[in-house]
Amino acid sequence: MTLHYSQQKSAPLPILYSFRRCPYAMRARMAILLSGLTLELRDVLLKDKPVEMTSISPKATVPVLAFPNGHVLEESLDIMLWAVEQGGPDNSYPQSPEIRTEIMDLIEENDGSFKRALDRYKYHVRFPENTREEYRCQAEVFLSKLEGRLNSHTFLISDNPNLADIAIFPFIRQFANSDRQWFDQAPYPALQKWLNNWTASASYLHIMKKRPIWEAGLSGPFFPTLENTDVL
Repeated sequence: MTLHYSQQKSAPLPILYSFRRCPYAMRARMAILLSGLTLELRDVLLKDKPVEMTSISPKATVPVLAFPNGHVLEESLDIMLWAVEQGGPDNSYPQSPEIRTEIMDLIEENDGSFKRALDRYKYHVRFPENTREEYRCQAEVFLSKLEGRLNSHTFLISDNPNLADIAIFPFIRQFANSDRQWFDQAPYPALQKWLNNWTASASYLHIMKKRPIWEAGLSGPFFPTLENTDVL
């Protein structure tokens, strides 16, 4: 599948404040890319957040999407939903209420119990209540569920990628990189293949491209910058 889009320099674009390695920002950028949209990207440092961002979003976390009319989206999932509803492929967020519920339930588990276990696994020295292995076991409940799904079809919900895959893969990547040797040898071959398909894709390489940190008074670059991108 090839996506095409145009860059309209004359019209004001939405502005996305982002941080390259943040999994929430990663999934927002991926949804925007796969939906064929164009905006202005402002990469920021989390230790030196620009006042232009914090003034419109006091929670001071990325991603933040600011529209020319003053409307602001402060949550990555809201940004993703906006993106796929604007221009995403039909299978990104199917119209079926049952499938949408399945997608959102899976994302909720990722963002809830799995993310808590992931944080404790990755930063286990901050959470001495349990061992790192115990936190990993907690996270494996979700990994096992994803493995089972991927044994039934290519992606998490069906044989086509959708919002669930986009929302979850950055967090599985973060988990895997916390102990790559363990993850690569773990009994999750379908999950390993699924993650590799995402991180080896042209789309992923584009959203993770290193870009200059945005400076006040300057315009950020267009995002995406490729005229057409082959995606999963």
